[in-house]
Formats: sequence, structure tokens, C-alpha cells
Amino acid sequence: MVSTDDIETKISDKKEEFDEKVEDVKEEFDEKKEEAKETFEDKKEKGKNIADNVISDLSKTIDEFKENLKNMQKNADQRYQDYKKTTVQTLDIDLVETKESYFIKAAVPGVSKKDILIEAGDNDITIETTFVPYIEQFDEEDEAEVIVSAIKTGRCVKTVRFENSIDIENIKAKFRNGTVTVTLPKLIIPKHKVKVE
Repeated sequence: MVSTDDIETKISDKKEEFDEKVEDVKEEFDEKKEEAKETFEDKKEKGKNIADNVISDLSKTIDEFKENLKNMQKNADQRYQDYKKTTVQTLDIDLVETKESYFIKAAVPGVSKKDILIEAGDNDITIETTFVPYIEQFDEEDEAEVIVSAIKTGRCVKTVRFENSIDIENIKAKFRNGTVTVTLPKLIIPKHKVKVE
């Protein structure tokens, strides 16, 4: 039979062995926990760096895109301004006819009287002027730039042809408040009866 002392010794040995194993497992667990924590922190730091890089790159890309859009808009505006300068635009007019005359009212805002040219033929009239762009009123050191340009600029011409001949000698033109009013009397040629012989 086994004595109580032997049993207690065996239990004590087994308990020590168990405690050692528990301690080993605990240490191993703590080491793995520490490794996992370090790995997690490393991955977290790498993820944060990647996210920061992505955000930085995205921000740069958006800024570059905005800058490119601004440059495209400036380029388009400049080309449009250049086009307006090279093409001849028409003047805005009203034309009214009575039995004896034609009347033209042309809009020429911002133009002085000396800059308006009117030429008349037998049955036509041409009104011409040049509108100076508003931006040209600024000095170079002001570094002004056009944001919107909707007012006509450059050379503008309007030619009107009439059914009837006009009395060139009696044409009258008046300039007032940014408009030119032109009165063109019709040339009324009296009919003569021809005597047949």
C-alpha cells in the first residue's frame, strides 16, 4: 500500500510541475501578447503612414486639378478675347421706316463722337466704331485680370441696305448718351410723263 507521505510527495511534485507549466505558459502567453502588441503597433503605424501618404497625394492631385482648371479657364478666356479682337462684330441697331425717311438708332456706349465713322451710298449706310476693352483702363502694375467679359470689344460694323435710294446730301446724324441717331431721307424721284410723238 502506498503511504500518505508518498501520495502527498507525488501530489506536491505534480503541483510543482503543473505550476511550472502554468508559469511557462503564462510567460509564453505574455511574450506572444507583447509580440502581437508590437506587430499591431507596427501595422498601425504603417497603416497610418500609408493613409497619410494617400491623403497627401490626394490633396496634391486635387490642388493640381484645380490649378489646371484655372489655367484652362484663363487660356479659354484669352483665346476668346483674341478671337473677339480679330473678328468684326456687328453693332446693335433699331431701324424704322416712314413714307419719307429711314431712321437708325445705333448703340455705341463708351465711345466718343470722333470715333464713329458713318459712310452712305445710294441705297446703303455703314456705321463703324471700335470698342476699347475695359481691362485696358487699368495700368500694368495693377495686375488686373478679366473675370467676365460680356461687353463688345474691338471693331464693330453695321451695314444696312435699303429698297429705296437715299438722299445722301440730306442725311443727318446726332450723337447723344451713347447712341447715334441717323435720319436718311428717301430720294423721291418725280415721275415724268413722256410725250409720245
